[in-house]
Amino acid sequence: MKSLFLTGAVSVLLLTSCNKDEKLQTTTSLEQQKLDYQARQIDLEKQKLAIEKEKINFEKQKDSLNKVNEEKAKKQTQVKERVVYRNSSRSSSGSYAGTSSSGSSSSGTSSSTGTTATQKKGWSSAAKGTVIGTVGGAAAGAIISKKNPGLGAVIGGVAGGATGYTIGRAEDRKSGRVQK
Repeated sequence: MKSLFLTGAVSVLLLTSCNKDEKLQTTTSLEQQKLDYQARQIDLEKQKLAIEKEKINFEKQKDSLNKVNEEKAKKQTQVKERVVYRNSSRSSSGSYAGTSSSGSSSSGTSSSTGTTATQKKGWSSAAKGTVIGTVGGAAAGAIISKKNPGLGAVIGGVAGGATGYTIGRAEDRKSGRVQK
């Protein structure tokens, strides 16, 4: 009987000691998980701060580029080009329309200095608008007219081209490419 009692006591003692180890392990693992979670939160906050710094740097660069572009636009509006027309078949001692002339010339011709207007390269806004409007109108006309898509494309192309030209011409006037 004593051996049975002793065996039961040892088994109870072993079971309770095993449970304590498991409880200690679970509490330490919970604390470890909390620490890991907090470390991840700190990493996320660091990443957010880095992103905000990048945004601020990007905005600064964007602002500086806008300032440079504004300065270029101001310089372009301040410097107006003058076109000097000279009729080479006439010779007189007077001065032609220009920025400066030399009146002390003994040959009777005048020399004028000025900048001549350079031709702008590339397509005008009117040409771009016409092409885009024609293609878009033709596509829309073909899609809308289900019975006769060819006729719809022609009508849409003409209407779109006219509209695109009108809008592009207005843009050319605003930019100064075409005089009113």
